[in-house]
Amino acid sequence: MAITLNHTIVSARDPAATARFLCDLLDLPEPTRFGHFTVVQVGPTSLDLVKDNGAISSRHFAFLVSETEFDAIFGRIEQGGLSYWADPFGKEPGRINRRDGGRGVYFDDPNGHKLEILTRPYGSGGTTA
Repeated sequence: MAITLNHTIVSARDPAATARFLCDLLDLPEPTRFGHFTVVQVGPTSLDLVKDNGAISSRHFAFLVSETEFDAIFGRIEQGGLSYWADPFGKEPGRINRRDGGRGVYFDDPNGHKLEILTRPYGSGGTTA
């Protein structure tokens, strides 16, 4: 059996609103509930959102998408007026990157987590890293 990541717990101020943000933006299935968690299924892995009233430490989540999915998601990012960057440090605002011959862009979720969509895994080809 191949090892896969099954789930990760993600802190959120409002798990339901964060789940809605993710599902709408990424065109994912409706979230479900499991105990204390609001669960967003992303392929074989789930993001298990849990309420956190304290300071939330920002985490990074990268989603590998097709070129068509990138166009649709990026359109929703622009339509929603979300800030976005070509890099994870926010030094290239309003741009996308073209690493490894694909496209990628970073943006924040409502809790300050850094999200990324990319069309090619880093190191998979192309001439720039």
